[in-house]
Amino acid sequence: MSEPAFQRMSAEEYLRTERDSPVKREFVDGFVYPLHAQAGASKTHTRLTLRIGSMLENLATERGCRPYVSDMKLMASAWRTFYYPDVMVCCGPDNPEQDFEVDACLLIEVLSPSTAAHDRTGKFAAYTALPGLQTYLLVEQTQPRIYAYQRTEGDWELTEYESGEIPLPCLDAGLNVERVYRGLGPS
Repeated sequence: MSEPAFQRMSAEEYLRTERDSPVKREFVDGFVYPLHAQAGASKTHTRLTLRIGSMLENLATERGCRPYVSDMKLMASAWRTFYYPDVMVCCGPDNPEQDFEVDACLLIEVLSPSTAAHDRTGKFAAYTALPGLQTYLLVEQTQPRIYAYQRTEGDWELTEYESGEIPLPCLDAGLNVERVYRGLGPS
C-alpha cells in the first residue's frame, strides 16, 4: 500500500491537530512532515541535546529567558513554518496563550545523517531570517566540532569550534566545547 499524498493545511489547523498528534510533526509552507527520524535518535544525539540544554538552563533562567529542549515548537516565519529545534533559548516577551515560541535568540541543532542537510540549508534560511536570533549552532555528534553562526552587522559569520568557548551574546556567556563533549564517544 502506498503512502497517502501530502495535503495542504493551514497553520491554525496544524497547531490544533498537533496537540493531539501521536507523533511530533513540523509544518513547512502548508505541509506537515512527521519527525520519524527523531524517533531513532542516537544515544550521542540525545546526550548532546540534554547536556547543552542543561548547561544553558541556569544561564537562561537567570536572565529571564526560557530554555527548551526538543519539545517546543518555533514559528520560524509568519505562520508558514514551525520547527522543533533540538535546543532553543527565547528571551523576548512570552505569550502563555501560545504553545509555540516566536522570538528565539539562540537555536541549536545536533546534526544527524538524516537531518544534517536540512539543518544546514532549509532550517538555516528560516532561522537566520528571525530578527531576534543572534546565534545558530550546528553540533556534530561524530567528533567534537560545533559550527557557530553569529549575527554581525546585518550578516552571518561562521566560526568552527573544536575547543574553547563559543560566545552566546543573548546570554552574556559562553558554551564550553570541551564540556559539551566530555565523556561522549561517537554515535
